[in-house]
Amino acid sequence: MSGVQTVKVTADENGMRLDRFFEARFPGLSFSHIQRIIRKGEVRVNGKRTQPKARLEAGQAVRIPPLQLEAPKPREDAPQDQKDRAFLKGITLYEDDDVLVLNKPAGLAVQGGSGTMRHVDGMLGALQSKAKDAQRPRLVHRLDKDTAGCLLVAKTRFAAASLAKSFRSRSTRKIYWALVAGVPKPKQGRISTFLAKEEREEDSFMRIAQHGEKDAQHAVTYYAVVETAAHQLAWLSLKPVTGRTHQLRAHMAHIRHPILGDPKYFNKENWQLPGGIQNKLHLLARRIAVPHPRDPKKLIDVSAPLPDHMKQSWNLLGFDTKRYDPIEDAPDKD
Repeated sequence: MSGVQTVKVTADENGMRLDRFFEARFPGLSFSHIQRIIRKGEVRVNGKRTQPKARLEAGQAVRIPPLQLEAPKPREDAPQDQKDRAFLKGITLYEDDDVLVLNKPAGLAVQGGSGTMRHVDGMLGALQSKAKDAQRPRLVHRLDKDTAGCLLVAKTRFAAASLAKSFRSRSTRKIYWALVAGVPKPKQGRISTFLAKEEREEDSFMRIAQHGEKDAQHAVTYYAVVETAAHQLAWLSLKPVTGRTHQLRAHMAHIRHPILGDPKYFNKENWQLPGGIQNKLHLLARRIAVPHPRDPKKLIDVSAPLPDHMKQSWNLLGFDTKRYDPIEDAPDKD
């Protein structure tokens, strides 16, 4: 739907929550998009900003901004590129002519590897237009297969080069959320180590290494405790200054507060997973903020919602996703 419109709340809609009002009126709208446009103030009730849970009254005027309605799902026998295109459009958090930010689901690989047939990189070709000079979208960075959240994609070679430069110069801000065992002390801190890859049987992981060791890379992470649950669990906000493989997972294990559901780095003996919490990696690439490739004064700033297994844990523990995030004040340099 393009253009702004204003609609009146009917008698039948009296008392309805604002987000449910949007779900009922626009069934093709994703719930995360509804939440986002309300929180950003694009939706107004009688000219005023409001909250997703606000109750409506009959006769009120609701300002409806331009909406991203989801396209109908392709049929089962549709060509694979059509299915891939629909899937990628369905997980798009932000898009313009140069940049795409996807909400990568946990469990979906970013790139192919041994035995990995379905991955984001393989699907990106489905977004390439049929025009003669059309360019194939390309990945700008990576996320682990089991990490959900913001994945940045360049739609043009120009954007890819510009965004790669932003990553190298560390003008890109990445914020992750994690649920960890125990509560780190101090509640805000900096982790600085060297990491090196180690192969073990058919698996590989990152271990803490010594400075000067072959292939060891310096890794710096800032962390902040957002909220805790009975001194047993902590919701952390993490800011990686460097971008090493498995950096956050290895660093959390190193300070003895491994991320819940991590099959590689969760190293607590006799640990009992609290009831109702799924044994899946509780790590979300929550937010990415990067200067726009064509206009460095314009910031692309996108946040991803919690994946279902983390949403379940947050609800169970009574954590509120709207809390102030203390990592905002952490440095961007090491």
